[in-house]
Amino acid sequence: MRLTKICAALTVGLGAVALSGCSTLEEITGGAESVDYKSTVRGEPLSVPPDLTQAQADAHYKAPEGTSFSSYMQSREAQQQAVASGSNILPQTDGIEVKRDGQLRWLVVDMPAEKIFPEVIEFWGTQGFTIRSQDPRAGVIQTDWAENRAKIPEGWIRSALGAIVDQVFDSGERERFTTRMERVDGKTEIYISHQHMEETPTPDGTTFKWVYGKEDPNLNAAMLARLMVYLGTDQERAQSKVTQAEQTERGTAVETVTTSSEAFLRLNEPFDRAWRRVGVAIDSAGFALEDRDRSSGEYFIRYLDSDTGEKIEQANIFTRMFGGRNTAEAQAFRIRVVAQGNGSMVTVLDKDGQTISTDTARRIITVLSNHIGK
Repeated sequence: MRLTKICAALTVGLGAVALSGCSTLEEITGGAESVDYKSTVRGEPLSVPPDLTQAQADAHYKAPEGTSFSSYMQSREAQQQAVASGSNILPQTDGIEVKRDGQLRWLVVDMPAEKIFPEVIEFWGTQGFTIRSQDPRAGVIQTDWAENRAKIPEGWIRSALGAIVDQVFDSGERERFTTRMERVDGKTEIYISHQHMEETPTPDGTTFKWVYGKEDPNLNAAMLARLMVYLGTDQERAQSKVTQAEQTERGTAVETVTTSSEAFLRLNEPFDRAWRRVGVAIDSAGFALEDRDRSSGEYFIRYLDSDTGEKIEQANIFTRMFGGRNTAEAQAFRIRVVAQGNGSMVTVLDKDGQTISTDTARRIITVLSNHIGK
């Protein structure tokens, strides 16, 4: 068993109580510090492209790696100084609403996407994340993997040794978040989704590997609420809007067809709702979204087939700090959403726009089905 696991077990044995995840509205709106992220990947200083019409079309598939606490602390100190001087305080705004449809939540902001995009990049920096990719054309921002340090048990050993022990303790969990923006009727819709990974021992017990865990809709809601506050909504109003959104819930019936000759999803939703759900499913599944065309109902993605793609493993603390990068290349596909009667159909197309039902297409359909809220 690695030192991180031994230390964590020792601390728990000495009576430390692990902090729970966001579950109350107080926590969701930032009143309780049960979310305290620290990026585990070195990143360049946050930057915003001057021309929001230019894209950084690139596929990104990396496991958690590296450690850079100093860059995060520098960013946090700068932010605290700005807040103290009053230069970083946004004005109060009423133009933010919370929407919910089943497990899916999103914000509708009465501001243009050009103004919100850089604000969202800065927001993730204040939350302890580095930015992995930003694509203004697709309206997508993805953070790098980060560890929620609030999940690490407190104890007298950690308190006594401080920063030294912080380099050794590890929660064995990572998250990265994807923010996507859509222009709708002169306003901007903002969706936040995340991917979760857990470090688990291999069957032979000789090493550890990272495996994907289940997405927590409450964590997405927590970050949406924090973004609301960052954009200018006070905590009490954010809490009220989240409460109102919780009172509306609706599920989606999904029919999945994956045969040797067909691969599609059938949703009991009109096009607008299906388009929204498929977009969030693409984010949650970790596909690289390069572009989208709502008029044709197409999302342009890159997908790294799990049968031939990377293995996500970290054997020890050295790979966590200095791990290599996988260079497998993701392939270009399109995901098309079309209205069909009272519902919608979702199919997979190749890069040239031809409908396909290959093994890879069937896997894409299955992954989307697993990430569309029931």
